[in-house]
Amino acid sequence: MIYLDNNATTRMAPTVIEAMADRISMHYGNPSSTHQAGYEPRKLVANARRSVADLLGARDPGEIVFTSCGSESDNWAILGALEAFPDKRHIVTTRVEHEAVRKLCEKLEGKGYALTWLDVDEKGTLDLDQLRNSLTRETAIVSVMMANNETGVLFPVAEIAEIVKANSDALFHVDGVNAAGKVPIDLKNTEIDLFSVSAHKFHGPKGIGALYIREGVDIPPLLIGGGQESGKRAGTEAVHQIVGLGEAAKFASDFSKMKFVRRLRDKLEEGIISSIPDTSLNGTAEETRRLPNTSNLSFENTNGEMILYRLDEAGICVSTGSACNSGSHTASPVLQAMNIPYSKAMGSIRFSLGRFNDEAEIDVVLGKLPEMIESLRAMAA
Repeated sequence: MIYLDNNATTRMAPTVIEAMADRISMHYGNPSSTHQAGYEPRKLVANARRSVADLLGARDPGEIVFTSCGSESDNWAILGALEAFPDKRHIVTTRVEHEAVRKLCEKLEGKGYALTWLDVDEKGTLDLDQLRNSLTRETAIVSVMMANNETGVLFPVAEIAEIVKANSDALFHVDGVNAAGKVPIDLKNTEIDLFSVSAHKFHGPKGIGALYIREGVDIPPLLIGGGQESGKRAGTEAVHQIVGLGEAAKFASDFSKMKFVRRLRDKLEEGIISSIPDTSLNGTAEETRRLPNTSNLSFENTNGEMILYRLDEAGICVSTGSACNSGSHTASPVLQAMNIPYSKAMGSIRFSLGRFNDEAEIDVVLGKLPEMIESLRAMAA
């Protein structure tokens, strides 16, 4: 199997698996217990918190709170900000957010909150003047992703944070789920208040994430119960999952491997575009404004789901990047927001590489894909 869907989830690193297995069998105590069985688990949780803080460039490990996933972190950040500022009923976000943010904001809009939906251009780039002009004294939170999960386009979140703080009293939340472990992050040198991550996006386990809450920012808990996580999130800590997140954070902190991933991505992208007519990149080609592992390509006048099935039959795993909804036959909100024509959007495929891919796999894809596309276009003609 050739796995090129790393923006959906990643293979766990061997060091992560080893660390988790040892902790499941040996350190089963509750980290909140005051007896000796709780001491080692408590120490393991603290070490993992420090590793996540290092990956994100946080000033203090205490700014990291463990959650169950990126979606919980996103929901907590937004709902927590609204509860912290009950007199403010304005939210700013973008039209290309992950469903964990977009669908929550749509629900809140239906409940009477005022929403400003920031637009993107055909390259997926935000209009920062629109952001600046949308901010008011009523704005409670601005939520903007760092890296788009479908196109890999990076938003200038440090600059956005400065704009938010200069023009409002709002909290600024960043969905960093698809950025962490792929590009360096240095939160201590930004004005970002809240930052979401999920372990399974950078070679850790599913079911564990974190929310960075900048020191001095106070949002109420989403989960109510015991006093775990310094009273910020109730629920007995899943020690083995947290250890897995910490080990994944250490593994992903070495970004030297991402240079090789970028080279593979470029070879795949350039090879496809040069060998298959009527193929185009969705998003920007500027290296400083995109993830090193992601390529979203449109194969005009084909169907993305059919391409996916053909590749799957050949043992190659990719994604439509939510480009197609097989029930409604509509393009994804991300590609619609970018004004990608329907004939291209419906033939869109996301290739997302990871640290365990190699050049031989890229050669296989480049050898098989042109014939598949030619065959599918012939069927549709």
